[in-house]
Amino acid sequence: MANPKIDQFKKVLQMDPKDETLWFGLGKAYMNDENWKEAIPALEQCIQVKPEYSAAYFALAQSLHQAHEFEKCRAICTEGVTVATNNGNLLVIKNLEALKTSLPAP
Repeated sequence: MANPKIDQFKKVLQMDPKDETLWFGLGKAYMNDENWKEAIPALEQCIQVKPEYSAAYFALAQSLHQAHEFEKCRAICTEGVTVATNNGNLLVIKNLEALKTSLPAP
C-alpha cells in the first residue's frame, strides 16, 4: 500500500522543489517504509538544497548504512560531522560518529 505522506510530499515538492524540509520529510517517509533506495536521493537533494542541514546528513548516513553502501556512508558521516560541528549540533555529531564506528572495516 502506498504511503500517503510520500504522495503529499511529492505533490508539494512539484510546487516548491527548493524546500529542504520537504525533501527531508520525503526522505524520512521513505525511511519509515524502509525504502532506503528512495530515501537516499531525497536526502541527497535535501543536502543539495541546504548544505548545512545537519540532520539530513545523519538520515542519509542511516539510509546508506541500511542499503549496505558503507563507503558512501563513511564519507557522508565525515562530511556530516564537519557540517554539524560548524552548526554546533552535538547530538548529530555524536550520532554520526557512532554510526561511522559501527561500519565494517574498509
